[in-house]
Amino acid sequence: QVQLVESGGGLVQPGGSLRLSCAASGSIFRINAMGWYIQAPGKQRELVAFITSDGSTNYADSVKGRFTISRDNAKNTVYLQMNSLKPEDTAVYYCNAHILRGALEIRYTDYWGKGTLVTVSS
Repeated sequence: QVQLVESGGGLVQPGGSLRLSCAASGSIFRINAMGWYIQAPGKQRELVAFITSDGSTNYADSVKGRFTISRDNAKNTVYLQMNSLKPEDTAVYYCNAHILRGALEIRYTDYWGKGTLVTVSS
């Protein structure tokens, strides 16, 4: 079994910062891309940022210059540093990872965390 566990969400004032973490554990042979997605009430899940195993990154236009994604491969952990937060950043943030569970697997499987709520409000 593989688990992704997010942490670091909470309530923050506009202009503030939060750092999200997501640790993958369990039967893991290799992790390819890891990323963060948001899902606001009544909307579809959308990509915020992802990072590949070699450190290449990609961001949604709405967060460029404000959010930074990083990862610690030794800890199977991905981070999202969120600065200059806006009320429209309020959402549940989900961690995603493409994982091979064993050396004999040939296709990566998508795994998701349960989400952490970020609320930006004064």
